[in-house]
Amino acid sequence: MKRSRLLAVLVGGVFCVAVMSLYRMLELMQGAELQQRGNTPSGQVDEDLYRLQEKIDRLERLLSDNNRLVATLRDALIRSKASGEPGGRANVSSDSAHRQPAVLPGCRLAEEMKDGVQLLDVYDLLPFDNADGGAWKQGFDIRYQGNEWDKQPLEVFLVPHSHNDPGWLKTFDRYYDDQTKHILNNMLIKLTEDSRRKMIWAEISYFSKWWNDISEKQRETVRRLLGAGQLELVTGGWVMADEANSHYYALLDQLMEGHQWMERHLGVSPSSGWAIDPFGHSPSMAYLLKGAGLSNMVIQRVHYAVKKHFAQQQTLEFLWRQSWDSSPRSDITCHMMPFYSYDVPHTCGPNPAVCCQFDFHRLPGGRVFCPWRIPPQPITEQNIKERAGVLLDQYRQKSRLFRSPVLFVPLGDDFRFVDASEWDAQFTNYQKLFDYFDKHPELHVKARFGTLSDYFQALQRRLSTAGDSLPTLRGDFFTYADRDDHYWSGYFTSRPFYKRLDRTLEATLRATEILFSLALAEMRRFRGDGRLPEGFPASEHFGRLTAGRRSLALFQHHDAVTGTARDPVVVDYGTRLFQSILNLHQVLQSSAHWLLLLDKSQYHHDQSKPFMLTDDVMSSQDALPQKIPFTLRNEPRSLVVFNPTEQWRSTVVSVVVDAPDARVVDAETGRPMAAQISAVWAEPSRASTESFQLDFVAELPPLALVVYHVTRASPGSTHRAHYTFHRRGDPPTVQAEHFKVSHPQGAEADAPLSLSNNHIQIWSSPETGLLQKLRLQSGLVRQVQVQFLWYGTRTGANRDKSGAYLFLPGEEGGQVYSSSEPPLVRVTRGPVFSDITSCFRHFTHTLRLFHLDGHAGRSLEISNMVDIRSEVNRELAMRLVSGVASGNRFYSDLNGFQMQQRRTLAKLPLQANFYPMTTAAFLQDTVSRMTLLAAQSQAVASLRPGELEVVLDRRLQQDDNRGLGQGVTDNKLTASLYHLLLEDRRGGAQEVKGASVEHLSLLAHLTSLSLSHPPITMVIPDNSQVPKLRPFLPLHSSLPCDLHLLNLRTLEDRQEAGSPSQEVALLLHRKGFDCSSAPEPPLECTWSMHEEVDLDAVFSPLPLRSLRRSALTLLRQHDPPESAQQQQSPRITRLRPMEISAFRLELD
Repeated sequence: MKRSRLLAVLVGGVFCVAVMSLYRMLELMQGAELQQRGNTPSGQVDEDLYRLQEKIDRLERLLSDNNRLVATLRDALIRSKASGEPGGRANVSSDSAHRQPAVLPGCRLAEEMKDGVQLLDVYDLLPFDNADGGAWKQGFDIRYQGNEWDKQPLEVFLVPHSHNDPGWLKTFDRYYDDQTKHILNNMLIKLTEDSRRKMIWAEISYFSKWWNDISEKQRETVRRLLGAGQLELVTGGWVMADEANSHYYALLDQLMEGHQWMERHLGVSPSSGWAIDPFGHSPSMAYLLKGAGLSNMVIQRVHYAVKKHFAQQQTLEFLWRQSWDSSPRSDITCHMMPFYSYDVPHTCGPNPAVCCQFDFHRLPGGRVFCPWRIPPQPITEQNIKERAGVLLDQYRQKSRLFRSPVLFVPLGDDFRFVDASEWDAQFTNYQKLFDYFDKHPELHVKARFGTLSDYFQALQRRLSTAGDSLPTLRGDFFTYADRDDHYWSGYFTSRPFYKRLDRTLEATLRATEILFSLALAEMRRFRGDGRLPEGFPASEHFGRLTAGRRSLALFQHHDAVTGTARDPVVVDYGTRLFQSILNLHQVLQSSAHWLLLLDKSQYHHDQSKPFMLTDDVMSSQDALPQKIPFTLRNEPRSLVVFNPTEQWRSTVVSVVVDAPDARVVDAETGRPMAAQISAVWAEPSRASTESFQLDFVAELPPLALVVYHVTRASPGSTHRAHYTFHRRGDPPTVQAEHFKVSHPQGAEADAPLSLSNNHIQIWSSPETGLLQKLRLQSGLVRQVQVQFLWYGTRTGANRDKSGAYLFLPGEEGGQVYSSSEPPLVRVTRGPVFSDITSCFRHFTHTLRLFHLDGHAGRSLEISNMVDIRSEVNRELAMRLVSGVASGNRFYSDLNGFQMQQRRTLAKLPLQANFYPMTTAAFLQDTVSRMTLLAAQSQAVASLRPGELEVVLDRRLQQDDNRGLGQGVTDNKLTASLYHLLLEDRRGGAQEVKGASVEHLSLLAHLTSLSLSHPPITMVIPDNSQVPKLRPFLPLHSSLPCDLHLLNLRTLEDRQEAGSPSQEVALLLHRKGFDCSSAPEPPLECTWSMHEEVDLDAVFSPLPLRSLRRSALTLLRQHDPPESAQQQQSPRITRLRPMEISAFRLELD
């Protein structure tokens, strides 16, 4: 009781003192400003107003922080009264929540999902015996009586399609000129000739390029065909995206780019997904499609044993549900194609030798033939009865694999329907067969050309009539095998240089989108009339943004980010990524320039002389970025840092300077920042005498632009790193004249290397520098050993070997990396960071600890610089060997969106137990969890309990017979970056049996966010006259740390093409986070306890006007009705854990 009264008095006292202080400060400031203005020339009034606005903003931030403190104290009071009853506040501070020994509010308990089909359980069940199924080699003999369709006739939809890769063996532009434009030109002619003809098309990247080339009359024909249902655009993405390596930001962005284009130019939206060629399928994609307004989807590349099992169970059509969702909200109807491929021989029925006879593009005399040596025959009066009977038999056999008498049969292949003759051959011959079926009702079949919409509407109609429903399924379809033990786990890593570049562009694009949107809003507010200032090139910048979106979108194609295209095509993709990064930097710099200026009239855009430049530059598409040297002066030089995350962060900013002494201060407050000077190593033991690395601790508010001043300092005044060198048997000669260097001798040289900060201590081998052990502040100690491995490939003249797609390792498995020469080990110790670098022949490996408070200091940074260009048929992997008792289970992420349980199965070959990892993987037992977070996608496996390994690069001399026609030998010097987290598991963490759903911890989410979205540093050129700058601080406080700002994307003006509108797309992802991990000391952030969130409060002081919830790709026809919109403040909206929410709004 006493404690309650004491808390009540404390809350009241803090509140009264804070409010009175704030009002008094505001009064004094306003009086001072007004007094000053009386004596101020009119030209300085604007500047004074800005200073006043800045101080008011600062006071608002102080008030917001005070409110949070009061709310925290209030929660403590409520809990002391109600002994653990939940408080009534939407955001709970981690400090208050952590003291509850039970579950963190708002977190997600691990749970077993028991309803529906679990793919993990299917894998446990299947023998994977690869039995010969006869005509359907990977399946079984299908039988039927013949009377099954007497009451309900078989309804067949033949769906013509042409699969157009936006780059593979040829570049995107070359394919378009050689094939795609002819396909689409002929489509207009041939569909117009007969209203019964239909076609589907998927790739909007090609369709939009073709649209730009055709006349207005042809465009009208396209619209008419779409309106009549003869042409259907399916999925509507910019590309048919890879689903293993792509991050969910990019997956959604390419969908948005395609859907927005369709709505603007055609006034239509897709209803069905079509993914026939990605090499495995992810439920993340299913979630995005459903969220974008689609109802159905088709998939093809699924392990042949899984297809066989689903066919036997008649579950090839199912409702695909998210593993974490206990409701049917995320369900989407999915059709899995049952046979080997999407080409005509493998789609009409189980016997490819028969089906090939009904691919009329292969008629004798053409360029394409049937490998089974029985060619198609033109349909004539003489053979139609026999031909119709043979085809109907295949249709009936295929139909027996499904629950309904509605049958979907694709008709197409890669780049089909180029020539008018093919259109005529396919449509004319099939129409004769369909007409024959119509004339013979005793056959009980109705067949016609159709689209995906036609098929799924008929399916739902039949299911509804029969009172039947489809089964639900949870899980993913990795890792794919198309035959034998040929698992497609190689492409999870192929071309890792470009997988890393993909994520660099993604981070740059997101940062630029957000800053550009904020800049436009600020400009309109500044002018007061909703218009933009004259000198700002908004349309040109919007064009650069659009090109960046489309370059990222194109690279999500399933032969691009996968690393499975030919060398010249890879260069073409890389050039697009590289150019887009350069162009986006222009938009970023220009937006930051305007936002930072105190006097906006001083803004002048001159692209030949930009006001500031990003501090790291790529010289070409295949080069790693290099830091621009920063020349120090006695006068302050300005450095601008942008925090693209929604969280306040304490981070280390690194620049290269020309002198070993420098001072960094916050330009606004003059506060000096903790800094460290380190060597720039020209060679492993030779430091540059001209360049030095300056690292300083930056405190960055969310989405803020902060200005720092850097000056030359007096000699010896800046903390310099100390270096220790180790090399067994051959001490190196070290050249580092500006730094203290030591060479341990005797017992000291044999002692383990150790580094520590306030959160972690690590021990490494003195011989190799590789990690051996890790201890947390809590006292938890784990053996965590880092090893490197070589994988070779199979040997023998006639044996299949690894290539761009396939991972077919030799029987010996992974061999621990050994070097004929001992590595040079270099230990750095300093006040900002300390690290251990091991220089091996094929890689340089660095372990780094940052001496930071907050979450940034709680993880161990691991970076590798890999070069295997000297090797033949080898793959390099990094393995972590720990004491975590994980059994045969581990967890890897799907597209950075969700975690998926994996089980390492002894009955499967080694290559089958590798899975895609986009951002994260972890092992756990009841005591601890070890999480590896990645800045790039790659293959991951846990081949033994306690082990986790990632493949870093692969160099393969041969083709793997999947059509590419080459190996992977264009390796580059490649960087990979990780953070390793060891966490206590508390609150009675229990291992859930069965297919459990797990989530990353809040700490892991925040660490991954920082890893994927590093701060962006910009320098103002040395010769510039720098006007007065002020920091740009758009938010009063961080977002709740389980709420991720996925994007703030300016939409195109509906009237003026190519120009930005006042509308922006706000995309928020509410993260699900684990309940068992609660770090000490607690995280300095809040999280959402309830599903309802006040967006006005979260984004204060940004004014959110005309807020409308929308589907994920912002199509207007998917907006809720006006009556359902919440127009008034406060705008309380429901954001469920794991869900992505999209809003269309104006920032006024």
